[in-house]
Amino acid sequence: MRIGNVYRPVVFGCRADERLSEVARRMVEKKVGALAVLEGDQVTGIITERDLVAAMAGSADPASTSAAACASTEVKTAGAEEDSREVARRMLDAGIRHLPVEQDGRMVGMVSMRDLLALETWAS
Repeated sequence: MRIGNVYRPVVFGCRADERLSEVARRMVEKKVGALAVLEGDQVTGIITERDLVAAMAGSADPASTSAAACASTEVKTAGAEEDSREVARRMLDAGIRHLPVEQDGRMVGMVSMRDLLALETWAS
């Protein structure tokens, strides 16, 4: 199945200079485990629950530490036309649980390992 049939077609993000306390609050509010880190219209990173936990374990002050300071900056993406099994394999190999989905050169949503697991479960 194509990623275009599976991903969440909403881009939840935060500003690069936004504080971790606000980032965590937005994740809880939106019920998501990752946000795109934005500088203007550009996606400069992804910040995940794992990134927040690592920052807290490293004694980061959530009220003064920015999203950009803790975000993963090597942003891997999935194309909307890609096969879901191939994307799942890439995610497993890279040890990541969230991938931005691109279409025509722009970010259109996010796919999670949970989305792909649900797809596999329904298809069985």
